[in-house]
Amino acid sequence: MYYLKKTIEISGAHQLQLDYPSKCTGLHGHNWTITVYCRAEQLDRNGMIIDFAEIKRLVADPLDHRVLNDVLPCNPTAENLARWCCEQVPHCYRVDVQESSGNVATYETDVC
Repeated sequence: MYYLKKTIEISGAHQLQLDYPSKCTGLHGHNWTITVYCRAEQLDRNGMIIDFAEIKRLVADPLDHRVLNDVLPCNPTAENLARWCCEQVPHCYRVDVQESSGNVATYETDVC
């Protein structure tokens, strides 16, 4: 099994829809760190699982300097952002999203 990890930094804003009072229901931003993990049993004809630049194109390009509410089809929590990123990248099985220092959400799937 082959594995790769790509870490991306983006700046993005979001406004959470919550059923309790929170300052996070107001529009605010973060410098997010997103770590994408991919795996495959076989490499492609170029000797890669997926090109690192392709991961950046699929994840960072749609999100960087954007309002995440306009990109994600759901409440843009760190957990939902992790799942969305995982679904964008072929061979991705895990994504860690660091919203701020000490606050990390992880989405992991068993599908390779």
